[in-house]
Amino acid sequence: MSSEDDTAQHRFDVHPWGVGWSCRRNTGWEDRGQAHRESVFSLSNGHIGWRGTLDEGDPSAAAGSYLNGVFEEHPMPYAEDGYGYPEHGQTVMHVPDGKVIRLIVDDEPFDIRTGELAEHRQLLDVRTGILHRTATWTSPAGRTVTIASQRMVSFTHRSIAAVRYEVTAADAAVDVTLLSEIVADEPLPEVHSDPRVMDALRDPFEPVAHHGGGGRATIVQRTRRSRIAVAVAADHRVSSSQGAAPEPHTDVSADLARTSVRARLDPGASIALVKCVGHEWSPDLDDVALQDRAEAAVETAMQIGWDGLVDEQRQYLDEFWTRADVTVDGDERLQQSARFSLFQVLQSAARAEVRSIPGKGLTGVGYEGHTFWDAETFVLPVLTYIAPSAARDALAWRHSTLDHARDRAEQLHLEGAAFPWRTIDGQECSGYWPAGTVAFHINADIAAAVVRYVQATGDVDFEREKGVEILVETARLWCTLGRWDDEGAFHIDGVTGPDEYSAMVDDNFFTNLMAQRNLRAAADACRRHRDQASALDVSSDEIARWTTTADAMAFPYDAARGIPEQSAGFNEKERWDFEGTPDDQYPLQKHFPYFDLYRKQVVKQADLVLALQAAPDAFTPDVTARAFAYYDGLTVRDSSLSAPAQATVAARVGQLDLAMDYLAEAGTIDLDDLQEDVDEGLHVAAHAGVWNALVCGFGGMRDDGGALRFAPRVAAPMTAFSFGMLVRGHTLRVEVQHDAVTYRLMSGPALGIRHFDEEITLEAGVAQRLGIPALADPGPRPSQPRGREPRRAGAET
Repeated sequence: MSSEDDTAQHRFDVHPWGVGWSCRRNTGWEDRGQAHRESVFSLSNGHIGWRGTLDEGDPSAAAGSYLNGVFEEHPMPYAEDGYGYPEHGQTVMHVPDGKVIRLIVDDEPFDIRTGELAEHRQLLDVRTGILHRTATWTSPAGRTVTIASQRMVSFTHRSIAAVRYEVTAADAAVDVTLLSEIVADEPLPEVHSDPRVMDALRDPFEPVAHHGGGGRATIVQRTRRSRIAVAVAADHRVSSSQGAAPEPHTDVSADLARTSVRARLDPGASIALVKCVGHEWSPDLDDVALQDRAEAAVETAMQIGWDGLVDEQRQYLDEFWTRADVTVDGDERLQQSARFSLFQVLQSAARAEVRSIPGKGLTGVGYEGHTFWDAETFVLPVLTYIAPSAARDALAWRHSTLDHARDRAEQLHLEGAAFPWRTIDGQECSGYWPAGTVAFHINADIAAAVVRYVQATGDVDFEREKGVEILVETARLWCTLGRWDDEGAFHIDGVTGPDEYSAMVDDNFFTNLMAQRNLRAAADACRRHRDQASALDVSSDEIARWTTTADAMAFPYDAARGIPEQSAGFNEKERWDFEGTPDDQYPLQKHFPYFDLYRKQVVKQADLVLALQAAPDAFTPDVTARAFAYYDGLTVRDSSLSAPAQATVAARVGQLDLAMDYLAEAGTIDLDDLQEDVDEGLHVAAHAGVWNALVCGFGGMRDDGGALRFAPRVAAPMTAFSFGMLVRGHTLRVEVQHDAVTYRLMSGPALGIRHFDEEITLEAGVAQRLGIPALADPGPRPSQPRGREPRRAGAET
């Protein structure tokens, strides 16, 4: 984790509705932390992703313009090949970057590293979805200008991103030139250590078409191996405070479109450029049709205009925040991180529309742009309650990849479907067998997301049309993956659970528990949708087989400690030497061989604790508390996915101070770059975990079997908090104080919930205020491995 000095260096300004950063006056530009800031200030709508680079394009750590689903194939080199290894990998590409606007003042280019920078501020406003930037700069020749820009990626127009860039002369007349560009073939940062892979990714696009004139330009390119076509189009509108605006002029080549605007500004005068950029891609569309789509999107956006786009964006987000806002009283940074995190979850998927949710969203090239199990386990539970249409689209994307999953299962000599551990288009891209191919729990995670979505929304049409098929094919997988013993128990051997420091284990508790629920959910869905089951050749005997297998599922148990075991025999292994491991040897996988990690009691990320979070009804309160305390003492949190789950379960067992510490860590993992890897993009699943920790942890929200339950509690430094959610057609707001909670049903018919152990009925427009019972003594605070305690909530670093 970052040192306190590093954290202070990267500290962002605290705003209740945003994240800001500013250069200290007259100290000049700070290169340190630039890649981090570019990730934090990224904008996306799930289709387009623009990193938070400076408008001028330089200096830049990674240019970063992405389209969800655009990738290039590359060979998957192995030291020694083996059956079932994927032959091709997939890596997200930089598509032509339309956000660049360069400035020349008199004859000198505006370069933030030269001249005198009197002021530079950036602010990501999550209430409006706009990235603001202001700068006051004096050129080496002594000419001073002020630059003000606003940038957005539209939630209401899927293909559109836009920039407004304004230059104002200070106390002397200046000649200014604006050069607005679409830049293709931006270099990709190194995303793979093998030079053969990077060689295949250095020149991924071939030109298809380009044209422009006036203020318009379009570039069309196609990836050389994956054969995905990309069209990026732009148009401009110029205004001036001095009357008639100058006309733009555009030149276009295969890899650069440049629109030029020149003007002389009197002292105090300004010129403004509005730029709308359209983005489309397809592996199938005719090049002309794709180009037409991008240009039509831009034409529509130009007709609406900048102010109209801003108004639409604000209206969209007003509606979102009205139903989903999380407020936190008593801790400004936690309030900031809660809204920032929720905004990042929305950005990752709002307009993905039957595309995946990558682990880094569209904020960087980390994980090569791949989607993992954390999309369904961490992100979709949040989207289900705050933006259910986005959750539906993400599950529809998984359904669209079923043929790939069936093919993969057949290759592995299994029945049903085996979804990929990491992918962009649905094909397996993991070349690491122990922590990839055998992490079969992803199939049950996807099934659980289907069940949760249908339960929370009542979307029976989705269940019938897509959900049943996912549940059936994943249930079939489990029946062929496991084995029966002589005592009639069903075991799943040789798999990897959520903890990547324990690979190829037998009877991973989390995997078996989720598989059991997968099997039961498939049986239940087929009984309710007999026509769909029949179309999938599901017989009554197969349904009975699923039920019998679920009932016989083996679960390892540590009788001496009275807790479930993470996997069979795990608690008998030698405990890792935490006392003898210095702080600078974390994360462990960078300093110790995996074989050593695999045979010790050490946990990279929540595994058994994740089972406690995912299925609280499967454990008694006493078992939950004991199991949490034991595994908390083994978990080193070398993964961003751990702290949110630990926060949630700690809150549920009454360890509120510890839960708050874990929440503080989860909320600042990217803002403070605690794992020193935000340069490659944000951790979207960790941001989703912040919502989960607040709502399901401190809010005590459980949605088990159609029974919505809350058991909320406040812990210092919070003095109160509230959250909103959509559930089964209702908009519900929950406002929590130390001694009472108020439930407000904002819309929808009457809703029955449980408040702790009390059943109540909520009516729309009628607030109910109920007391919070005293918290029983939870016992001693669980301890963590030496040096791996979470950062203290409310502590200044």
